[in-house]
Amino acid sequence: MIDVNELRSGVTFELDGNLYKVLEYSHHKPGRGKATIRTKIRDLRSGAVMEKSFLSGDRVQDIRLDHHMVQFLYQDSDLYYFMDTETYEQPAVSGALLDDAVNYLKEGLEVKLTFYQGEALDIELPTTVDLLVEEAEVAVKGDTATGANKTVTTQTGLKVQVPLFVSSGDTIRVDTRSGNYVTRV
Repeated sequence: MIDVNELRSGVTFELDGNLYKVLEYSHHKPGRGKATIRTKIRDLRSGAVMEKSFLSGDRVQDIRLDHHMVQFLYQDSDLYYFMDTETYEQPAVSGALLDDAVNYLKEGLEVKLTFYQGEALDIELPTTVDLLVEEAEVAVKGDTATGANKTVTTQTGLKVQVPLFVSSGDTIRVDTRSGNYVTRV
């Protein structure tokens, strides 16, 4: 058991039989009475995000998570197959768990999967991913007076706003946290 005062962003705990990951944390101490710990948490099984407040002194059950570096292999309908780089096991993860991460998964990409008692719960992508541009709008320089952007579609189906000079067949680097264009590779 851990005290709720020890909760910080990224900490995972169990409450009422559900597993939660802390996304945001704030400590509020009024003039009188106990402090309140306000958190924004995500249910690791359902993906639901909610806000939860705790009183200072409350306790939650801490859990031990296993982290494995895995390599993305392929997708088969709604299942995504990975290979553990140490044991060569091939866990399958549902698309519902991966959520928006599927837009960045390409063959051979190494990611970190989080497991709890053999069940995959969370995925951690690298900060940036290089993706091939498959479709790009035709844009003519001089159409605007300021820096203009256009929308391209990458090999994974992700749509990204990029500068006008990016064309079909180019490889671009995309920030996985925001989905924004970083540079042409």
